Amino acid sequence: MAGACRVSFHPDAADGPAATGAAGAAGADSELRSVAVRQGLSIGLATGAYGISFGALAVVGGLSVWQTVALSALMFTGASQFAFAGIFAVGGSPLAAVTTSTLLGLRHVSYGALLAPTLRPMPPFKKMVAAQLTIDESTAVALAQPTRDSRRAGFWSAGVSVYVLWNAFTLVGALAGSRIGDPNAWGLDAAAAAAFLGLLWSHLKTPHARWTALVAGTLTLALTPLLPAGLPLLVAAAAAVAIGEWSRK
Repeated sequence: MAGACRVSFHPDAADGPAATGAAGAAGADSELRSVAVRQGLSIGLATGAYGISFGALAVVGGLSVWQTVALSALMFTGASQFAFAGIFAVGGSPLAAVTTSTLLGLRHVSYGALLAPTLRPMPPFKKMVAAQLTIDESTAVALAQPTRDSRRAGFWSAGVSVYVLWNAFTLVGALAGSRIGDPNAWGLDAAAAAAFLGLLWSHLKTPHARWTALVAGTLTLALTPLLPAGLPLLVAAAAAVAIGEWSRK
């Protein structure tokens, strides 16, 4: 009986630490994913609320409610949308509006390259959805996470929440139109920017990262009065890439 007891006891004793370690690792991974999801939802709320401004300004500028809603649903990149609506409001040509908004959206190509290792593999339909949700916020939340699973969770959480809330608040702003007063006075643009900078801050831990951000930010501010909308961001992005490549040599 004693020998039988020892035989049955040893496997449990051997499995105990392994099982505990596996459970601990699973718990840590789950916690990281939960943190990523919460970050995504919070930035989704801050950014989505800014859709009120776009909806109101676009309708006041001459777009219909449904044109405004379609622009948010299909284009889904705030800077490009504001540029398009702004040019339309001052009587600019459709070609100028499309060109400017396209230039502002080109940065998303680099986002796709950064996120591809994290999001692959995906079926074709999910890949199309991911492409639509690849924006500043979803990229920032994903890249701020320490593991592949948490990066994926952060990407989908931020992307879906921003998309849903941005479009919902765009409709609210478009329906309210001029009745809500000046939407910029609400400070929603500052809230979205603050949320994004909060995510960016975690990447500025090294002197190299801080100098890169400083150069890119300075270039953007200096060139904004001189170049068409969209080009300052592209120049700043190219400078950041050049600094990164130079630092590797």
